[in-house]
Amino acid sequence: MDDAPDSTATDARRSLVGRLITLCVSGSIAAYKAAFVARLLIQSGARVEPVMTRSALRFLGRATLEGLTGRPVQSDLFDGPGEPHVDLARRSDLIVVAPATADLLARLAQGRADDLITATALCARCPVLIAPAMHPVMWAHPLTQANVERLRGVPDWALLGPTIGEVASGETGMGRMLEPDEIAAAVVRALSTPRAGDLAGRHVLVTAGPTLEDLDPVRALTNRSSGKMGFAIAASAARRGAQVTLIAGPVTLPTPAGVDRIDVRSALDMQAALRRTLAEATPRPAALVMCAAVADYRARQISPAKLKRSAGAVTLELVPNPDLLAEIGAARVGARPFLLGFALETGEGERLVAAARAKLASKRVDAIVANAARDALGTDETRAILITPDAEQTLGPGSKASVADQITEFLAARLR
Repeated sequence: MDDAPDSTATDARRSLVGRLITLCVSGSIAAYKAAFVARLLIQSGARVEPVMTRSALRFLGRATLEGLTGRPVQSDLFDGPGEPHVDLARRSDLIVVAPATADLLARLAQGRADDLITATALCARCPVLIAPAMHPVMWAHPLTQANVERLRGVPDWALLGPTIGEVASGETGMGRMLEPDEIAAAVVRALSTPRAGDLAGRHVLVTAGPTLEDLDPVRALTNRSSGKMGFAIAASAARRGAQVTLIAGPVTLPTPAGVDRIDVRSALDMQAALRRTLAEATPRPAALVMCAAVADYRARQISPAKLKRSAGAVTLELVPNPDLLAEIGAARVGARPFLLGFALETGEGERLVAAARAKLASKRVDAIVANAARDALGTDETRAILITPDAEQTLGPGSKASVADQITEFLAARLR
């Protein structure tokens, strides 16, 4: 892969961290370029799920994409248990078909679902980008053009190219697939475009990550929160046009584009940052998304020197930290800011929902996102339940970025 393009368009260098892209490859000689597309998407932070038709496997071996993506190539609609097309479509933030042959365009235009690519596309609720590649005579044929026009009318589907250039036969004309850097840039643009019902003009305040409670100069109490969910929500709100302030506990995640970040360490630090931002920010926050996993307890007294090991047991005296969300809920006058909390529980099913509903009432918040610890900690994917006083909405399963988009869509609707 040393001869792959060394640079991409500016857009393709923007972050795709946390995004899951399903890369579908059909049986064109341009299939080799799919390897470059995969590498560029991965360089931008995306996770890539490769799907290949049986014909594509004759042009590009599965080992190439498996080596680049670290994921097994899926090629058969009936491989393994369950419904792979439904699962892929549900988890994907975007599906890109590169290259797309004339045959695949025809089958997509007819709404057929006779292989894994077409079946996945029909199940998709995310953007689908299609990069045609074929001989110029095939592209110009009236039947192909009729199929293209039909595909252009499908909501959230878009054709990328083709372009004029030399094709496999050595002839030149309209039918050459767009270059990999152009396709990667289109993926970034598709995932960066604010959606309908955006948050333009709104200030959204998000907390994320753990807090860290010092015991002595070298030891501390903390938890397993990675901050990925909160950062994904901040990124999603910014893409929708919101002014976003992110108060982050001690994590090493990059700051999302267009987000103002305040780093804190302890629960008391986060309390001070929240109070300051809610009182002084212009405009005042319209919504607070309390995604941070705030420590419930801190040491009554922090030792100025390292606590020495001893042969006997050690007793730590802990005192409760303030309940930051409940504090804000109790002090709020009126409906703003809209308060969205998180409930991370070890219980599941009805127990999870019951615990979340109890927090919804006791903390006086507008909505709670409830998830089980095993579905949230240490993973890039998640599932959850968004609970309001009168409704419940399932979120995911999918990437944390896709679940974040569902959450900000809910916020945009409630703030209108």
